[in-house]
Parts: sequence; C-alpha cells; structure tokens
Amino acid sequence: MAYVAAIDQGTTGTRSMVFDREGRVHGQAYETHEQFYPEPGWVEHDPEEIYDNAVSTLRSAIDSAGIDATDIAALGVANQRETTVLWDAETGEPVHDAIVWQDRRTTERVERLEREGRAAAIRRKTGLQPDAYFSATKLEWLLDNADPIAPDRGRGADVRERAEAGDLCFGTIDSWLVWNLTGQHVTDVTNASRTLLFDIHEMAWDEDLLAEFDVPEAVLPEVRPSSDADIYGCTDKEVFGAEIPVAAALGDQQAALFGQTCFDAGDAKNTYGTGSFLLLNTGAEAVDSDHGLLTTVAFQRSGEPVQYALEGSIFVTGAAIGWLEDVDLIDDPADTERLAREVDSTDGVYFVPAFAGLGAPHWDQRARGTMVGLTRGTERAHIVRATLEAIAYQTRDVVEAMVEDSGLELTDLRVDGGAVKNNFLCGLQADILESDIVRPVVDETTALGAAYAAGLAVDYWESVDELRENWRIDREFAPDSAADIDRRYERWSEAVERAKGWARE
Repeated sequence: MAYVAAIDQGTTGTRSMVFDREGRVHGQAYETHEQFYPEPGWVEHDPEEIYDNAVSTLRSAIDSAGIDATDIAALGVANQRETTVLWDAETGEPVHDAIVWQDRRTTERVERLEREGRAAAIRRKTGLQPDAYFSATKLEWLLDNADPIAPDRGRGADVRERAEAGDLCFGTIDSWLVWNLTGQHVTDVTNASRTLLFDIHEMAWDEDLLAEFDVPEAVLPEVRPSSDADIYGCTDKEVFGAEIPVAAALGDQQAALFGQTCFDAGDAKNTYGTGSFLLLNTGAEAVDSDHGLLTTVAFQRSGEPVQYALEGSIFVTGAAIGWLEDVDLIDDPADTERLAREVDSTDGVYFVPAFAGLGAPHWDQRARGTMVGLTRGTERAHIVRATLEAIAYQTRDVVEAMVEDSGLELTDLRVDGGAVKNNFLCGLQADILESDIVRPVVDETTALGAAYAAGLAVDYWESVDELRENWRIDREFAPDSAADIDRRYERWSEAVERAKGWARE
C-alpha cells in the first residue's frame, strides 16, 4: 500500500489529504462548515455536519489522487482542540451542538475558580491556565444545560443522569470522528491534555478534577498514544470501500509540530490558522511556565515516553483577516499583502484583535477587539497593515515569554498554516522577532503530521529520520533590521492594555 491519508478537522473547515512516502501531496479536498453564534461570545458547530464533511473530503481526496481506498496504509486524524461534543452512546446523536474552543459562555465559572483560589492546583496537574477555552467547563455546561434527551420510549431523561449511567459519550472532535469511523470511544494524549480533566504528569484522568467540574467518569474516552501501533480501529468498508486502519490522532497544533519534524527538545513551530499556536518541544520534561504559557503534551508514540511542549495560544490571527473580509475592507485574504505594501506604516494605528479575549501570555477573558490611533487620514491600507502587524506582535508576545521560561534563544521559527502564504507577513514576522522565518514546501503540516503519526504506527515509515529527510524548505525570511521595531512593539503593548477587561457582561 503506497499511501497514507489524514483528516484535518479545523475550526472553519475540514481538509483531507493523501501523501506518499516522501511526504508529497497526491490528493486533497476541503469543505467549510457553518459557524453558529447563538449569543454574544458563544460559538457552536454541528458535529454531524463535521463528520459528513470528513467522509466526503476523504472520499474526494482519494479520488483526486487517482487511487482506491485499498491503497491507503493508514489514516490519521488531526482536530481543532478543546471543542466539546456530547453524544448518545447508542444512537450516536449529539445531545447539543459542539461548543467551540473560542466560546466564552463559561467565563464566570472560570473566574469563580480564580476567586476561590483553585486555579493554581488545577494548573499544577494540567499545565493549563484555567480558561473558558478548555473543555471541562464546556462539558459541565452541557451536562447542566442541554435539553433533556427523549429516548424511543418513555419520558425525556435528564442529561446528567444519562451521563452518570454511561449512556452518553464525551469527546473532543478527534473522539467524535474516530467513534463514527470505527465505533471506538478513544482519544489521544494530546487532546486529553487540553480538557482540564487530565493530569499530564500521571497521564491519567484525575479524580479531583472530575469532581471539581462534576464530570462522571463514565462519559470519558480511553486515552491512547498519538501514534498507536495497536490502531484505534478500522473504518467501515461500506464508507470508503476498504477497512482503513485509523492509527493516529493529535490535536491540530501538536500535529503541526509533528509535521514540521520538531521531534527534539528545542525545536519550535508556529501555526497561523484561525488563531496562532507556537509550540516548543521540551522533550521528556514538562517545563512549568512563569510567564503565561501552557505546559502541554506534544505527542506520544507507542512504547515510548511522552514528549512535552511549552505552548503560546493566540486566539485570533487568521480570524482577524476573516473579519477584514466580513466588514468589506478586503475582498479576499490575498488582498492583504498588496494593500499592506501600499503604505510605509500603519500611520500610528494599532489593532488588538481580541474578539475572543486574549490568550497567552495575557489570559484576559474579558479583553475585546480594540483599534487605537485612528485619524481622519486613516485609510483602508493602514488598517489592513495594522492587522498583519497585530499577528506578528502577538507572536512576539509569546516568543518573549517562551525565551524567559525555557532559557533558549530562538534563532529561527518554522511556520505553517494558511496565513504564511503571505510573503509580506512572513517578512514582517522576521523583522518583529529579529529571527529567521522558515516556510516549508508543504505548509499544510497539520494534515502531514497526522499522516506521519499514522504511517509510523503501521511501519509505513520505519523511523522519524525518514521524516526529517522529507522536510523541504520553500523559502526563508531573514530579518531586515528596522530601528523603530522596539518602539512600535512598546506602543503595541500599550494598545493591548487598553483592550483588557472591556467586556463586563
């Protein structure tokens, strides 16, 4: 069997890809799914639409590669992390739309944890800063607020009662997809580490955390390695025409780390998607952060120790470009490069795209999008350039925290994701970080990482050394020293302070 495949299920859409042994793309397909905003700060997805898109894109990717499903040695899944699904274990029907990682409805619940002095203990076990971003409070909300379930016979049953009886399944999107593809209720260590329910030192669901968030153990998936030689299960032959082994799952950012072949301590990557996520591999050591970063599981291969990472999670970067399109400042994301080059600067405009609060290193759930420095002379191009600069400044916020925590100097940064097709942004990022930016030939490294992990599990590749040989550079961007970079960054930091604490309700 000559190929491996991956389903990359992201925040705005689902991409499936087929790769060969050299990591080259032979087929791919992409479909978006609808975003629901039932209340201000709430974000939901339809889990069934997501699964349908996963199936249809994988079928299309196999067709576009000109192969049969029987040619696929293994399938890996990468997924938007933290997004929470609760479904009926018998019928497979979701009890509610998925609550997306960007959702802020549980902000007050998290603030109560902080006030009651419980945040530090949670962080020690999970490596995470308690925030509405993570899955635990989303699941707690579903258990308390989802509509009663109407079984085939009898009265509607309380959701929490059904969960305690083991009649419901909880999962992040990886679990939802794997359950539908194979019938197995599992998750991997990277996704488990993003729930606020998992002790990353003991590598197990934690009884105290389950009690804190009132989550019945019966709803939890089995936790498995990210690259699993025992495989999670096989797809139904009727779905794709073959029983494809599903052998890997990783949260999308860890998958991108894997796809960028950041297998050793000190390797780092930044993915520019809906948000941006900078991960630094710290090896077998879980490094605690004193500067607002997360300690998280990077990946685990069967029979090997867990690898850890420091992570800086930025909630809105590519989504800020999407906002420019929504408000008709641009017609297409590609317009941003041309418009940004039309002006020499932002003319004093700074944009803090805190639409979903601020993540690392600030962790302010009540921050909101803010634009300062506007004058009557401000033009569309200034705002567009300020948006690209905001993406780069937020990355510098994280890098400076990462350097403080790890003691490592960042000499170059591997980048991927949709936004890195923008050469202006990559050059700007090099200037603002004062380090080289390295863009690979295959910039869809999230899908590539899931495929790599699946292929390793079934011995399609024998070692990670083969994967390192596959990694090829498309372009490097060196910093062009600009005398006013530090001054502009200081002004950006002032703008961030003005964005904090804005949402009071």
